Amino acid sequence: MNLVVFLIVVSFFLFLSGIKIVRPTQRGLIERLGKYHRFANPGFQWVVPIIERIFFVNITEQMVDAEPQEIITFDNLNAKVDAQVYFKVKSDEESVKGSIYNVNNYQYQIVNLARTTLRNIIGTLTLKSANSERGKINQELHKTLKEETGHWGIEIVRTELKEIDPPKDVQETMNKVVKAENEKIAAVDFATATETAADGQKRAEIKKAEGIKQARILQAEGEAEAIRLVNEAAEQYFVGNAQVLRKLEAVEKSLQTNAKVVIPSNTELVNVIGEMAGVLPLDRKEKK
Repeated sequence: MNLVVFLIVVSFFLFLSGIKIVRPTQRGLIERLGKYHRFANPGFQWVVPIIERIFFVNITEQMVDAEPQEIITFDNLNAKVDAQVYFKVKSDEESVKGSIYNVNNYQYQIVNLARTTLRNIIGTLTLKSANSERGKINQELHKTLKEETGHWGIEIVRTELKEIDPPKDVQETMNKVVKAENEKIAAVDFATATETAADGQKRAEIKKAEGIKQARILQAEGEAEAIRLVNEAAEQYFVGNAQVLRKLEAVEKSLQTNAKVVIPSNTELVNVIGEMAGVLPLDRKEKK
């Protein structure tokens, strides 16, 4: 009786110890006596104690840091480079088997493969081009890792280049160059703005001068028209009598100042003044 109870208790504990629960984020590989036996999907699994063994594999996306390293660029500068790799084990049976049986510690292998690949890529670039072509470096790193890990059952989701830091003295020099370039751009912009303002002022002065010129032309045309009219009147009233016209102008000026002017009665000027006033001068004989 005691033996039966003992066997029942032992069997119960053996059953309990063989119970395995596979989570949705995992897949399992069950080996029997050191050989692959079956694939374990999420849920309840029971393995024969001592005879069988289960290996759990995480199929969620994971990240490994490639760890900072010093890389000599094409222009012989030491750059501190760091990158991150995001990956996951595919959930199908063959991929899970590949992550266990085709590679020893795939996380460690990915880190070393990423470091080696970065050295090969950045070693062909100058420090300046490496900083400006981060997208290209990420693409090449992703492509190489994807090709090399294809038989591991791994999917390389993406790669991120964290930093490419030059030596301190080189960084200071680069900062000075960038500052000088920015100052140069600012100076060019200021000169352009000043030149634009000067051109605007120049155009304004030209417009002003053209306005003055046009006004003077109009004034001169007006004066010329007035002279023409005067000439026409002179030709009409004083043809061949330039001296009379001169004398008439003198009389006009004298009259404006209320000066007394004695005009001989027998002169042409008297007749002109009379015609302009509508009065004919009387002869001395008729007056007497």
